[in-house]
Amino acid sequence: MSLTDILSPSDIAAALRDCQAPDSFSPKKFFQISGMSKKSSSQLKEIFRILDNDQSGFIEEDELKYFLQRFECGARVLTTSETKTFLAAADHDGDGKIGAE
Repeated sequence: MSLTDILSPSDIAAALRDCQAPDSFSPKKFFQISGMSKKSSSQLKEIFRILDNDQSGFIEEDELKYFLQRFECGARVLTTSETKTFLAAADHDGDGKIGAE
């Protein structure tokens, strides 16, 4: 399964266009534009599984900086600031990684 089996390619493209400039990435806005915020829990878990590059059950900081590239291979890498902000917003237990929940 790929992300385009769950999300519209045009919505993914729009979300990537919105954050092309360095330090312009907002997870909340990206999730809204890409359509992820409207997906069911099971669909979100499948998206998470696809984004979890090493299939560890977590998305760590090293994986997170390549988040946009999981949607399109030519997309930019998140800046250090964007990566840390994204991790802080999603890492609810402070272990330095994001779980599927």
